[in-house]
Amino acid sequence: MKANWEAAFSHVIKSEGGYVWDKNDAGGETNHGVTRVAWGEYLGRAIMDGEMKALTVDQVKPFYKKQYWDRCRCDDLPAGVDYAVFDFAVNAGTGQAAKFLQRAAGTKDDGAIGPGTLAAVSNHQPNEILERFSEQKEAFYRGIVSRRPDQEKFLKGWLARVDAVETAANTMLA
Repeated sequence: MKANWEAAFSHVIKSEGGYVWDKNDAGGETNHGVTRVAWGEYLGRAIMDGEMKALTVDQVKPFYKKQYWDRCRCDDLPAGVDYAVFDFAVNAGTGQAAKFLQRAAGTKDDGAIGPGTLAAVSNHQPNEILERFSEQKEAFYRGIVSRRPDQEKFLKGWLARVDAVETAANTMLA
């Protein structure tokens, strides 16, 4: 929903935090949730040393809008569902977020949100979509840890974010 972009971005940027470079995190050097690789691809150039640490929220906001919100067609999703899809796209990629939304809506999970997905979503109550979407996210994160036990230190935070996003998304429902 178009009116939800600012609120959704505010929630996501708080969840993403500031500068981190955890050697065990597959994302590598990250600031405000933006990885060095993703930032370089967005800008179309190599990132200089120290540049990631200097990123501001205002600099990354258009990145989030273009790379995640717009790609997931969040302006066309129901309030609350838009935020949940956006948040997960940031964590797992737009294709994964689209597939989870499609499964939650009971349609073909091709990873691209188009007219068919939007129609399927509109045939369900947003709270039902949110619940199914969140269940998949939890299973997804548990699956990561099952395959890669060295990622277990992140599981508690991932699951807390699943719950927090679902709770906040439910408050946004129209």
